[in-house]
Amino acid sequence: MRLLPIAALLTSTFFLMAGAGLMGILLPVRGSIEGWTSYEIGAFGTSYAIAFTVGCVVIPWIVRSAGHVRTFSSLAALLAIAILLCALLVDPIAWIVFRALAGFALSGTYMVVESWLNERVTNESRGTIFSVYMIVTMAAMMGGQYVMPLSKPELPVPFMLCAILFALAVIPTALSRAQSPKPLTTVKLDVFMLFRNSPVAAVGVLLAGILSGAWNNMAPVFGQQIGLSTTQIATLVVVAMAGGIVFQIPLGRISDRTDRRYVMTAAGIIGVGAAVAGVYLDHAGTAALFSVAFVVGGIIYPAYSLAVAHANDYAADADFVKVSSGLLILYGVGTMIGPLYAAWLMETLGPAGIFQSIGTAAALYAVYAFYRTFRRVAIPADQRPDFQQVPIARVQTPASFALDPRADLAAADDSEDAVEAEAERRAAQRREAELTAVK
Repeated sequence: MRLLPIAALLTSTFFLMAGAGLMGILLPVRGSIEGWTSYEIGAFGTSYAIAFTVGCVVIPWIVRSAGHVRTFSSLAALLAIAILLCALLVDPIAWIVFRALAGFALSGTYMVVESWLNERVTNESRGTIFSVYMIVTMAAMMGGQYVMPLSKPELPVPFMLCAILFALAVIPTALSRAQSPKPLTTVKLDVFMLFRNSPVAAVGVLLAGILSGAWNNMAPVFGQQIGLSTTQIATLVVVAMAGGIVFQIPLGRISDRTDRRYVMTAAGIIGVGAAVAGVYLDHAGTAALFSVAFVVGGIIYPAYSLAVAHANDYAADADFVKVSSGLLILYGVGTMIGPLYAAWLMETLGPAGIFQSIGTAAALYAVYAFYRTFRRVAIPADQRPDFQQVPIARVQTPASFALDPRADLAAADDSEDAVEAEAERRAAQRREAELTAVK
């Protein structure tokens, strides 16, 4: 019964995520079919990431002026318009603009839905609803990938199907009787604060963004270039997402019992190994390729979660939303770099360049995490918050963290005295760690 009041919002989320999943695979594949360069297709991902990140900062001001329902409906309409314009005007420069419009609109629709969900949950139901929201998000994103094979990407039909999904997302929310939530809070990025709190987390989320941006935007192009069918391309993307789901739990649990930086180092090394295998197995058959994609996804998606968890080990509980939101914006910067970096290597070295981009970013991730183990002693495991599985970072907004169960700690401990005491405790831990660090 706890899910009944939010059924309309979850339904809107499903249609929205399915449309986003379809759009994310359709545009790169169609661009590759048109013979556009990897640079041009990579620019789709970069423009999307820029606009998505800007939307996380700007959308709260729009919601305060227009309200949640009108903002959500307008942005969903903009999504439908953007994808239909792609079908009408097949030009790489125009698609860069249309993809940016979609990125801005998606960030806003996600934020509205998540803030609405957060308003409807209680402390007792937060964990259950957050888990259901994760399941809906993952299932819809995966399902959206398989809409593309229903029609040839050369035709306007899949573009129309995507627009229909975005339009369907409006109906449950517009007809919902749920009370509009409080205005969205604005996001402020303080890079110096994030770096002071945890250098490895700040650098880690940036590199995780490069990994994610490279794979999510250029994997469909890779599949098209090596001759995979549309169904196989969709499977390639979905298998990587499945790997992220499967790997995230054991990596997180291990990181609860040991220094998270060792787990980050191991994850980066595994990513390098998978990338090397990908370079040599791109023509070894689909089974081998899907196996590599599973491992690649198993590292790409948890890389972000591990870095955020490490940051929150050193942050005050009351700063959970602030720190996590700031890291998400920094992650967005990485997703701006990733597509162009992968595109450059694919243009220079061929389709396997995507794995070389992943391998170099994963190597930097591992090396820096290991280096930081010599600069600061880890906080004892019994003094750290437990690792929490999070949704795929590319569909997260700052509002996602308000829905996270860990936000309860901040809500329960937000008095001025409590916040100050917690901040002092964390600062003392950091000073002690720095003083006892291995030189």
